[in-house]
Amino acid sequence: MNQINYVQVQVGDKLPPLAIEISAKLITATAIASRDYQDVHHDQDAARALGSPNIFMNILTTNGFVGRYVTDWTGALGVLKKVAIKLGAPNYPGDTMQMSGEVVAKNDKDQSIELKIVGKNGIGDHVIGDVVVALP
Repeated sequence: MNQINYVQVQVGDKLPPLAIEISAKLITATAIASRDYQDVHHDQDAARALGSPNIFMNILTTNGFVGRYVTDWTGALGVLKKVAIKLGAPNYPGDTMQMSGEVVAKNDKDQSIELKIVGKNGIGDHVIGDVVVALP
């Protein structure tokens, strides 16, 4: 497993891309795992009744994928200090979310870095986020 340290990271560095296949099973299982029993995350008919073409991913799952994306890059010693996300286009079954990220700032005082994270799907930007992570 990689372990990134603070000295190695430069403003402008790009994180490696990550593709996440979106399936109905993923959407349903992660909603249940996060105790989000809202029917639009597991019941296609209920989602359609509210105007959605299908079930869609919940925000807790998206937030988890953002955290995973960052810590997969930093390694086990990276510590998430802040994760602030905004949702856009829904993640529907059959699509793929393409994660990308860039280092936008470094803070020498606490050895943290600020990242801009984007998760795109076939409709547009699913998630845009600002993440601060401390590194050894």
